[in-house]
Amino acid sequence: MANEKRSQPLPSRGPRPGAGPLMISSDRAKNFKATLKRLITYLGPYIIPVIIVLGITIVATVLTIFAPKILGKATTEIFRGVMAKMLKLPNVGINFSYVARILIQVSLLYGLSALLNYIQQFIMAGVSQKVVMKMRKDISEKLTRLPLKFYDSKTHGEILSRVINDVDLISNTLQQSLIQFVSGIISIVGVVIMMLTISPLLTGVTLLTLPLSIIATVFIAKYSQKHFSKQQKTLGELSGHTEEVYSGHTVIKAFRREREAVEKFEKINEQLYEASWKAQFLSGMIMPLMRFIGNLGYVIVSVVGGILVTRRAITIGDVQAFIQYSQQFTQPIVQISNIANLIQSTIAAAERVFEILDEEEELPDSQTAIEVNEVHGDVSFERVYFSYVPEKPLIEDLNIEVKSGQRIAIVGPTGAGKTTLVNLLMRFYEIQSGSIKLDGIDIREIYKKSLRKCFGMVLQDTWLFSGTIKENIAYSKDGASEEEIIRAAKMAQAHHFIMALPDGYNTVINEEATNISYGEKQLITIARAFLSDPDVLILDEATSNVDTLTEIYIQKAMDELMKNRTSFIIAHRLSTIRNASLILVMNEGKIIEKGTHRELLEKNGFYADLYKSQFLGALVEA
Repeated sequence: MANEKRSQPLPSRGPRPGAGPLMISSDRAKNFKATLKRLITYLGPYIIPVIIVLGITIVATVLTIFAPKILGKATTEIFRGVMAKMLKLPNVGINFSYVARILIQVSLLYGLSALLNYIQQFIMAGVSQKVVMKMRKDISEKLTRLPLKFYDSKTHGEILSRVINDVDLISNTLQQSLIQFVSGIISIVGVVIMMLTISPLLTGVTLLTLPLSIIATVFIAKYSQKHFSKQQKTLGELSGHTEEVYSGHTVIKAFRREREAVEKFEKINEQLYEASWKAQFLSGMIMPLMRFIGNLGYVIVSVVGGILVTRRAITIGDVQAFIQYSQQFTQPIVQISNIANLIQSTIAAAERVFEILDEEEELPDSQTAIEVNEVHGDVSFERVYFSYVPEKPLIEDLNIEVKSGQRIAIVGPTGAGKTTLVNLLMRFYEIQSGSIKLDGIDIREIYKKSLRKCFGMVLQDTWLFSGTIKENIAYSKDGASEEEIIRAAKMAQAHHFIMALPDGYNTVINEEATNISYGEKQLITIARAFLSDPDVLILDEATSNVDTLTEIYIQKAMDELMKNRTSFIIAHRLSTIRNASLILVMNEGKIIEKGTHRELLEKNGFYADLYKSQFLGALVEA
C-alpha cells in the first residue's frame, strides 16, 4: 500500500526543523492582519473576561507606577530630619508616623498590585486554555473530515507539529505575552507621565539614552537572528539524524556503519554548537548592554538631580523616585521588543494551524444519502476515471463486474493502481467520473460511515494502538464479548501465541509494539477483521509478514471467512490466489487481463510471465 502511494507524485512537505515545545519559530506570517483577526475571533466568546483582565492589568500597572513617587515622600522626610539633626535645628526631627503611613500606603499599593496580577493571571490562564481547547477540538474534528490525500501529502511529524507545538505557542502567548505587552505599553506611558510631573529636565536627560537602547537592541538582534535560524535548522538536522540512526540501528550494526553514524552526528553537533553559542552569546549581550546604558542614565540622573536638589528645584525623594522610574522605563522597552517578535512567531503558528482548518474536506454525504445495514456484495465499476494529479491519469475507463460471494484477486506491478482501486471503493478518494455501485446503489448515495461499516480490511501495514491485545482485537466491534474475541483470535491463528504471553489477552502492547513480532501484529489485525464479520472483505497483502506455516493456517481460516462474502485480495505472492473466482491483472491503471488462475496461465500473457518469474525465482532460491 505504501508503495502504491509513493508511485503517485503527490506534493509533500516535511516537518519544520527544530520544532519542539521550547522552540520558537523564526517564521513570519504571510498575512498578519487576516490571521490576527481570525485568531481574535477565538477570543470572541471570552471578550468580557479579556476586557476585565486588561482593566485589571492597567490598574495593577498604574498602582506600581504611583508607588515610587509616594515612597519618595518618605525619603524626603527622612532626609529632611537627618539634615535638621546634622544642623542641630531645635524641635525638628523625622516624623516617623508620617513615614510609617507612607510605607503602609506603598505596601498596600504593591500588595494590591500583586493580588490583581494574580487575579488576571488566573482569569487569563482559564481563557487561554479554553481557547486552545476549542482550537484543538476544531483541529481534531477537522482531521477526521479530511480525505486520505491530505495524509498522503504530509508527514506525521508536520501534522503533529502543528497540532501540538504551534497550538502550545499560541497558548503561551495568550496567557503571558499578551498581558505583558499591554502592561509594558502602560508602564512606558505611565512612567513617562510620572517623570514629567517630577522634572521635565530629568525626563529629557533620561530619554537621551533611549536611542542608545534601541540601536543596541536592533544591532544585536540583526546579527543574532541569523545564528538562531541556523541553530534551529541544524537542530532539526540533528534530530532527524538521531531518529534515523536509532530507528535503523540494526541495519547500521549489520553493515558496520557505526563510525560513519557517529562522525556525522559529531559533525552536525559541532555545527549546532557553533551556531548556538554565537546566538546565545550575542543575545546574552543585550541585557548587559541595556544595564550599562541604564546605569549610564542613572549616573546622569544622579548628577543632574543632585544639582537640582542643591538648587532646591526638586526634593531628594523626587530624585530617588525618578531613579526608580528610569529603571522601570528601560525594562518594558526590551520586554515589548521581545514580545513583538514572539507575537510574529505566534501569528505564523496560528497561520499554520488555520491552514489545516482550511484544508479541503471529504465530499459531504449527499442530502439524499441512504443508510445500509447489510449488503449482498455485488460490486461494479462503470467507466471509472481517477487521477491523483490532473496531468497524470492513473485509472481510465475502468469497468469491473463483481458478483456477491466472489473472490476477486487484484495483481500487478507496483504502482499499477491495485490499492487505489480499494481506496476508491471505500471512498477514501473520490472518482473524477464514472460510478462505483454496491448492490446497484452508487456508493456516493450511501452515508460514508454506513458504507465503510460494510467492509472489513486487513492491510499490509499493521496498526495497533497502545493498549491490551484484547482491546486491539475488539476495536472492530462495539461491545464485543470476551468469547467473541477469543474465537476471532483462534480463527486467525493468534490464540496460541497470545496465551504464551505473560498476561495473555491482557498483555499491554507498548507504543511501538516492540514486545511482539511483526508477524504477531499482523495476526492481531487479522483477528480484528474476523471479529468485525464484514459483508465485503478487503485483504491487502494480509499474510505478507507471517511465516509459511502460519500462512497456510491463516489461508484456511480465511477460506472460511470468505465463504459467501465478496472478497478483494491484493496480492504479490501469486501462489496465494490460485483459488480466486476471478483474477484482475492491472497495469498502469487498466485491467489488461482477467480470468481464473488456470485461464490466465493458458493465455501465456502478462500474468503467466509474473507467475513464472515468481515460480522460477523460488526454484532458483531453493
